[in-house]
Amino acid sequence: MTIPAGLRRTVLRARRDTGFLAAGVLPHLALVPVWSWAATTTARTGNWLLTVSISAALILLGTPVLTAVQRARYRVLIGVDVPRLTPTAPEQWTWASTARWLAATRPWRKIGYHLLLGPLLALLEMLVLAVAAACLAGVFAYAWSWALPTGVRQDWFGYLTQLPAYTAAGLLLLCALFWTARAVTRAEARLASGLLGPSRAQRLQERVDQLAVSRTDLIEAVDAERRRIERDLHDGTQQRLVSLAVNLGLAITTRPDLPSDAREVIAGAHLEAKDAISELNDLVRGLHPAVLEDRGLDAALSGLAARTPLPVRLRVDLEERVAPNVESVAYFVISEALTNATKHANAMRAEVIVRQVGEVLRVRVTDDGLGGADAAAGTGLTGLAKRVGSLDGAFHVSSPVGGPTTITAELPCAR
Repeated sequence: MTIPAGLRRTVLRARRDTGFLAAGVLPHLALVPVWSWAATTTARTGNWLLTVSISAALILLGTPVLTAVQRARYRVLIGVDVPRLTPTAPEQWTWASTARWLAATRPWRKIGYHLLLGPLLALLEMLVLAVAAACLAGVFAYAWSWALPTGVRQDWFGYLTQLPAYTAAGLLLLCALFWTARAVTRAEARLASGLLGPSRAQRLQERVDQLAVSRTDLIEAVDAERRRIERDLHDGTQQRLVSLAVNLGLAITTRPDLPSDAREVIAGAHLEAKDAISELNDLVRGLHPAVLEDRGLDAALSGLAARTPLPVRLRVDLEERVAPNVESVAYFVISEALTNATKHANAMRAEVIVRQVGEVLRVRVTDDGLGGADAAAGTGLTGLAKRVGSLDGAFHVSSPVGGPTTITAELPCAR
């Protein structure tokens, strides 16, 4: 039995959203014991100054930790990146500069999110989880009822006349769960971006800065790639083909006594050599695997893994095809990482994992080579980082001496 692709994506998305909501209940309720203790202690003792001071200190200390936990939850489970607030510290701390710095960090928004909005979100998340539990109970009511003794089953459900109604109600709740979990997840993501992340003006400014840096890096990377291709063509294959074409041309002009048949053959070879030079230039300029364009990243990586001279364990988990430029960058990162593992790391095996989490395409290449790779040392890894940065992605290298080496790239893939 083949499950339709649309239904499979819907079920997987509902499972992901429900897991995301379940993981948010405890962090959202983390500060409830603090203010409940403060309220009960103040009502019992009347010493509000000490109670408020202790609870405020606990809230101020716990807010950065809870904010980091929430950022990790959004990034890992649904692929939503809540940016950090990193305002520049003033050179000289004065009352005015301190006020501006606090206005930029906006701590009251984070405190309001965790202290006031958190319990409401936790209540909403528990309601969604209750709906999910009711869905499962209703859908499987007919099945698990037969595991009960006959007397109990008849006392609870009569003569099974109510079980179809329970099953139908469970299916209706299941259909509602798909929409409800998705809606609550989107609402939480928007609230977190607005309260835990930078303001709109800050986001626009950071975006402009990132685009300026990415564009500069992209121009530099493309220019360096063009120079490398021109150098390889000039010093390698093109020189050989040019030398061949020159020799064939000299043979035609300096040997007028050649038979006409031989002259025609040499002229044809001369023309073929010039055509080969032109085709080689066109091929290098448009270097792009055709299977990547026709069949997507999964098929292209399968061919790449088959051509790599070391065993490669490949796992590709994509809900649907991503944008062509994202596919190209992901393929380029994996190809270069496997090439480095083969030529420089003396690796015996490699592992490639490509997975889509929300609107982020995660690429991870691991090999058991010698290690010691440094992306900041001006090697080929620098070009990979710039290529990933051109799409506003993130690039990380973990390569301790002795191995293993892990190259990770996170590429935004929202269409």
